[in-house]
Amino acid sequence: MQNSLLNLQRWLQISQVLKNQRERFSLEKGPPKYIMSSMRWMKQFDLFLLDLDGLLVDTEPLHFAAYQTLCKRHGYELPWNLQEYLGIAHASSGGLQKAIHPHLGEESWNVLYQEKKRIYLELLHSGEIALLPGVEAFLGELLENRVKRCVATNSCKEQVETIKDALPILKTIPVWITREDYENPKPAPDAYLKALELLADPGDRMIGFEDSLRGIQALERAGVLPVLICDPAHSQLNEALGVVHYPSFEQISDLNINHLHKK
Repeated sequence: MQNSLLNLQRWLQISQVLKNQRERFSLEKGPPKYIMSSMRWMKQFDLFLLDLDGLLVDTEPLHFAAYQTLCKRHGYELPWNLQEYLGIAHASSGGLQKAIHPHLGEESWNVLYQEKKRIYLELLHSGEIALLPGVEAFLGELLENRVKRCVATNSCKEQVETIKDALPILKTIPVWITREDYENPKPAPDAYLKALELLADPGDRMIGFEDSLRGIQALERAGVLPVLICDPAHSQLNEALGVVHYPSFEQISDLNINHLHKK
């Protein structure tokens, strides 16, 4: 009888362990992708430089919604869909101003842009923010391999901190450069040059990831090998000749440093 009770207790303990594992990893979904991933290509590089919006986090729809709200407040209906917005926003740093400002009255663009930033911050606080496909696995692999890494973004510190609080895995990235930390926005290389100043060592093999061509230009001007991650339907791909492109981090499995140099 005593042996039977001991066996029952042991069985219950094992059952609880299995239950905990199911809850942690979810048998339907499997373990977190960063546990299963084998991103061996990452070992070719010593320093990873990353954009934020539209690359790691799906915030571009929120930026678009903020501009839509701004325009409505000033009596103008923005006539674009999301892809059209991205085509203009990613083409140049002044593209949105040129396209929108003439329709919004006499107010200066700086005042209007500050209003847009407030709207966007409200949307960040009220809505759900999600990582883009493959990002969790990618960041987990960087963490596991203790690779030097940095985010260099055009977003301000307040926006960035809000996003990091919503997605704690972003806090595994140790260095963040926000708009307050450098003078000229992308496509100028200032943000990435600041990152190199903080992190780069002589002989480092460096790679950078962006979701826009102006971000790619910033990386190139800083002397960093660039990779473009964006939707295959994005209009900017018509001008991205010679740029290494993947639809998402999930698709990167065979990236080769020699291939990048040839590009």
